[in-house]
Amino acid sequence: MRIIAEIPHPQCKIAIFYMNGKYLVQFTAGNYEQTFKISELDYIIKDVNDIKKIVSDEFVNQIIERFGTMHTQLGTALIDF
Repeated sequence: MRIIAEIPHPQCKIAIFYMNGKYLVQFTAGNYEQTFKISELDYIIKDVNDIKKIVSDEFVNQIIERFGTMHTQLGTALIDF
């Protein structure tokens, strides 16, 4: 698996990978990571530029909100530990 593109963003790292007919869009912020797999056969994906269109501002904002939720959930779990 290799990185085929990166999308600059001030709040998280966005990397696009390609492997076995699937694009993997990986978001990383600190210790947290989210990965989305998008099959080029299930959707009409011609190239990495189509993936970049999917990663809209609204989509990324939802990802960043989810990072906050992940942080809260882990913090709660660690308190109860």
